[in-house]
Amino acid sequence: MRLQDRYIFICFEGASEPVAKAYAEELARHGISIIFVTQDHTSVRDTAASLSQSYGVETVVVLADFSLDQTASKPIKEAMRGKDIGFLVNCVDEPLASPQSLIEMPEQRLLDLVNKNVAVATLMTRLVLPGMVERSRGAVVNISSGACCRPLPGRVTLTASTGYLDHFSRALHLEYSGKGIFVQSLIPFQIASSGQQSSSTTPSSREGWFAPKPEVYARHAISTLGISNRTTGYWPHTLQYGLMRCIPEWIWVLGSRVFICSS
Repeated sequence: MRLQDRYIFICFEGASEPVAKAYAEELARHGISIIFVTQDHTSVRDTAASLSQSYGVETVVVLADFSLDQTASKPIKEAMRGKDIGFLVNCVDEPLASPQSLIEMPEQRLLDLVNKNVAVATLMTRLVLPGMVERSRGAVVNISSGACCRPLPGRVTLTASTGYLDHFSRALHLEYSGKGIFVQSLIPFQIASSGQQSSSTTPSSREGWFAPKPEVYARHAISTLGISNRTTGYWPHTLQYGLMRCIPEWIWVLGSRVFICSS
């Protein structure tokens, strides 16, 4: 897929922030202007200013409180007006805390996670699709996690919400690929980050061959845009995915429980 001078929406949320920032920077490097949609402008204000200054692209930060239901779409529609929205990128919000069983998770935290990872991504896609269909071109990229591939004890909401985003992307691609719209499901495994957990299935953040820096991952992931509608975005992660699929689920779950008990 050819990257042209268009706008891109990024749903900028929580623990996926390092990957989202790197993905945004890589697109800005290609001259694409960016509209950040967020509930907290402080989390992206510096990033938006830095990208604008470094790459000469226009950046806009839109505040949207998705807890207010449909009223959250008003400022987004206002920002979209008169602009060629060529891309949408949704990033899953991953829990940062240690593994928790479902009953240990506070009710409000549970509602927030479901809202951000399911409702927000779906709503954002609904908002940009009409314009893309009208122009017969566009791309939607949903960045979730390799956690969608196998159940993880203590990560019930993570595996469920990433699983939704993965299946949502695949179904959407089947529905709209014939109308010139490319939908991609990105399922990264471990991503290295400084002092933060990133989009991964394990808490470690040490850099390595299987745990690339966010900017390295973003560069590889963007190269798959328009080629693969479901990918890890990084070929060492694809090796991990292949090995994971070869392991019987009961062995995987047993190993996950042993890992949780020892951590």
